[in-house]
Amino acid sequence: MEQEPILNEHNKEEFPPSHTAEHLLNQTMIRMFGCERSRNAHIERKKSKISYILDHKPDRKEEKAIEDRMNELIAEDLPVTFEFVSRADLTAETTASGGRYAGVSLDKLPDDASETIRLVRIGDYDVCPCIGRHVRSTAQIGRFEMLGTNWDEMNRSFRIRFKVIQ
Repeated sequence: MEQEPILNEHNKEEFPPSHTAEHLLNQTMIRMFGCERSRNAHIERKKSKISYILDHKPDRKEEKAIEDRMNELIAEDLPVTFEFVSRADLTAETTASGGRYAGVSLDKLPDDASETIRLVRIGDYDVCPCIGRHVRSTAQIGRFEMLGTNWDEMNRSFRIRFKVIQ
């Protein structure tokens, strides 16, 4: 019998549809704006907010494109899968360009993160370390609705408020 890997304790109880949408939104923003994954997210069942550091304030057309892309990805019914890798293997692989884990960053992991890392993969669209709860496929998210945005010029921070409607 295979033993479950030992992972860090998890102190949150995510709403899986919103949390999985967060993963999709992070990758969508990376692809559309060339930014990093958010380091400031508050993901809830009723309303979520997440911020990105961007080089410009997105206009209404770009905001609509974000929402449209999110709903396209949800409709694609991409599978959400998990795999366990050692930190050492992941670090060695991510340095190779174009490798299976290209783009996976460990910089948001806590200092005391376990040696075994759980990666969450959403189709071929996104992969990142995460120990939270997720849906089995993107169609289970529901509809992504952008509620509003804010732009902080001084910090170049773009905040998106959204909810998922099931």
